[in-house]
Amino acid sequence: MKKLLLLLAMAIMVIGLVAGCGKSADNGGDKKSGTIGFSVSTLNNPFFVTMKEGVEAQAKALGLKVKIVDAQNDPAKQANDISDLLESGVSVLIINPVDSAAISTSVEAANAKNIPVITVDRSADKGKVVAHIASDNVKGGEMAAQLIVDKVGKGAKVAEIEGIPGASATRERGQGFHNVADKDLTVVAKQSADFDRTKGLNVATNILQANPDVQAIFAHNDEMALGAIQAAKSAGKTIFIVGFDGTADADKAVKDGTLAATIAQQPDQMGKIAIDTAQKVIKGEAVEAKIPVDLKVVTK
Repeated sequence: MKKLLLLLAMAIMVIGLVAGCGKSADNGGDKKSGTIGFSVSTLNNPFFVTMKEGVEAQAKALGLKVKIVDAQNDPAKQANDISDLLESGVSVLIINPVDSAAISTSVEAANAKNIPVITVDRSADKGKVVAHIASDNVKGGEMAAQLIVDKVGKGAKVAEIEGIPGASATRERGQGFHNVADKDLTVVAKQSADFDRTKGLNVATNILQANPDVQAIFAHNDEMALGAIQAAKSAGKTIFIVGFDGTADADKAVKDGTLAATIAQQPDQMGKIAIDTAQKVIKGEAVEAKIPVDLKVVTK
């Protein structure tokens, strides 16, 4: 009887060990599956839609799983979305921040869970990021201002329509613009329109009403620039308008002659590079801390 009980106890222990090993293997499998989380600032902007498509296409090409969440330009929603991604056990987190300061808490939360973070287009003010993929926004702002100087003339009266306050792209594009504009142009007005076309229309309308002698407008992205075009048309004015991003709508407006120029980025390449970088991180390979993406001036 004692032998029978001993054999029964040993059998139960073996079954428990097997079950435990099975559970561990499943968890390890999930961890090695290469699932990547991608939090995008908004899909109500063609630029970020193109970035998302770049992410999806490259993930598919490499056989990687990607979970994409849309923050809808809301820092609080982005924080909640990222919390969900972290709890789901993603291997790498790619973030296109709504707000560079607000996103810091989410980056630090990922750091605490040892989940590597990659930022795209906009940076995080705090927390450890293994790679930041972006165009040189300061240089792009300088390019926009210099184009206005070259085409409209030194001392030209110009207005600036800024992006979301707190976003690194807003700070950097503005910094670059003022590096040139403060010396060679006369900036008569500047106001935020949150990278939004409708807000860009409203802000530009107000600026042109208060400053009817404005000769040029620099908008921190194409959506706001396209809104400014509508405002200028409604006011019956011909304004030299420069956008930033190089979206399809902006390219069309440049060809039509309604938009003077756009400082073009490559959002599809940003998405592709982000996935390539994530794959390297998953494999334990070294990656560059800053990965630049080329800019170019697009004019008619």
